[in-house]
Amino acid sequence: MRLIYLLLICCIACRSGKDVYMFTSFREPGQDGLHLLYSHDGYNWTDIPGSFLTPTVGGKIMRDPSIQQGPDGTFHLVWTSAWKGDKGFGYASSKDLIHWSAERYIPVMEDEPTAVNVWAPELCYDDEHQQFLIIWSTTVPNRFPKGAEEENNNHRLYYTTTRDFVNFSPAKLFFDPGYSVIDGTVVKAANHRYVLVVKDNTRPERDIKVAFSEHATGPFQAVSAPFTDKLTEGPSAIKVGKEWLIYYDNYGTHHYGAIKTIDFKSFTDISAKVSLPTGHKHGTLFKTRKKVLEGLLAQTK
Repeated sequence: MRLIYLLLICCIACRSGKDVYMFTSFREPGQDGLHLLYSHDGYNWTDIPGSFLTPTVGGKIMRDPSIQQGPDGTFHLVWTSAWKGDKGFGYASSKDLIHWSAERYIPVMEDEPTAVNVWAPELCYDDEHQQFLIIWSTTVPNRFPKGAEEENNNHRLYYTTTRDFVNFSPAKLFFDPGYSVIDGTVVKAANHRYVLVVKDNTRPERDIKVAFSEHATGPFQAVSAPFTDKLTEGPSAIKVGKEWLIYYDNYGTHHYGAIKTIDFKSFTDISAKVSLPTGHKHGTLFKTRKKVLEGLLAQTK
């Protein structure tokens, strides 16, 4: 009997130590701050009631929140702080997703006086160089061939790196495929193989593609054909089992969609198999320990 009891305790302990999937989110118009969803299987998502950080820097909105947990367990959060006018993004950190540091504004494009915006900063941890990579979209009028887009909508991806979120490398061009792109996110699919998931933001396309590199900072090449419908954006990818799930905002049909892939070359639409709460908007996916979720849920009681 004692042995059965001990085995039961062990099973409960093992289950409580499992990872859970988390999804950052915001609600229109983006003024009430950070929202979070959770899932135990990566397919079915539940909203955690309430907002966990109200934006106070830049344009005082929070759109496109991106979270990455560092090797020391600290959660780092970046977000779009204004539609236009800001030359940086918001930043804060937390140990538990409940108690947050003071917010800071990171002016990554301050050396570009004509920069129109800084959109959708995305965090990636580059374990090979032990640094964080932050990617975002900016329009700098007349910097690139006009193509199909107006000068104030001709975006490219830029990036900076940091180890401590105090010192940042100068902003550099990250991805220029020869046309407007936004909403870039990088995942490490295998050793020395990185995948950039990105929106082709040109009027004829406005869909999602992937590109490949041997390094987190690129160069990214071999851009794929689109694998989503037109009028899709805000992709985020996470590995569930042996498959990668790519979630995206299908704003053309007013719902969230999802694709699964093993190799980022062939894609299967699984939108009918996923469920997300109404109102969920462009966020990013990450995994964390179940005890972090338990702490968040306890706050809502």
